[in-house]
Amino acid sequence: MKYLKHSSFLFLLIVISSCSYISGPDGMFPDTKDKFFDEKLYSDLKLPSTDVAINKDDHYPPISDGIPTADVQDIPAPRQIFSSGESNEVQLRRLGELMWVYVETLPSTSWPITKNYFEASSMSILDADPDAGIMHVQYSDTLNLKITIEHGIKEASTEIFMSSYNIDESKSAKQDPEFIQQELSKIVQFFASSASSFSGTSLAAQNLNDRKKAKIFNVNDQVIIQLNLGFDRAWSAVSRALKAGNITSNDIDRDNGIFLVSYSVESESKSWFSFLNFNDEEINDSLLLGESAEFRIMLESKNDKTNIIVESLEGTQEEADVLLSKINELLS
Repeated sequence: MKYLKHSSFLFLLIVISSCSYISGPDGMFPDTKDKFFDEKLYSDLKLPSTDVAINKDDHYPPISDGIPTADVQDIPAPRQIFSSGESNEVQLRRLGELMWVYVETLPSTSWPITKNYFEASSMSILDADPDAGIMHVQYSDTLNLKITIEHGIKEASTEIFMSSYNIDESKSAKQDPEFIQQELSKIVQFFASSASSFSGTSLAAQNLNDRKKAKIFNVNDQVIIQLNLGFDRAWSAVSRALKAGNITSNDIDRDNGIFLVSYSVESESKSWFSFLNFNDEEINDSLLLGESAEFRIMLESKNDKTNIIVESLEGTQEEADVLLSKINELLS
């Protein structure tokens, strides 16, 4: 027992001395928190020339040798001529025999909602490719459905298309517009009750968000909206945008893809240009048009793509850009 007491005391002594050896003032890792008390302030540097004076330390002096002094320039901020409105619309749209569901949300969000719809129904999903935006669904023992999800014209919008085909590939399925309309209407109802409360998104379908149908180009100082659509759908989209903005066309030439629109001060209170706050004394920076500013909206289609161009006939190109921005905002 006495031996154990001596051993314990010896062990404790070794531990204490080891701590002092490691972290003590003379140890391997001494405490340095009070080292700043030993700092010394040295005298100023003696410079070889009395013309040179050091007022402060500047470790990043500007390089000004050989560079002339530039005056302060008033650089105007770039004009924001394109915008997109926000809403939560869900619609069933039709153009001839073509029908689709229009949803104002990103395709990466529309994909899981559409998938949930079919999973909750009596139909079974045969395969789903989120990168391509295509689902194949078994509707019955003889009929399958193909669901295609694409980015819409408007920013953060989705278009959902549906087609049917026979399970027996030797038999061609005739597309029944009434059947397609009935099934798409069910999807519309499901979205209307789910889109506002659904907060999820599919990471696998993120690529669909980048495949927008509307792009902005500037060619020879001419701003152009390019739609990845044929002429018929592009014409319908522009007509819908003009109607949504209460923009009245004076003349329409569909064969040549031309809308003629104008503004006059006599119709200022009812003008379709009221969104610009013309002649509003409370807003001094609003863009003012002349007494009669006329514009030509042109649609030019090539290779299943359509360009939208706005020309100012009696005004400036800046005014035409404002009108183009308004059209872009209302395109859907």
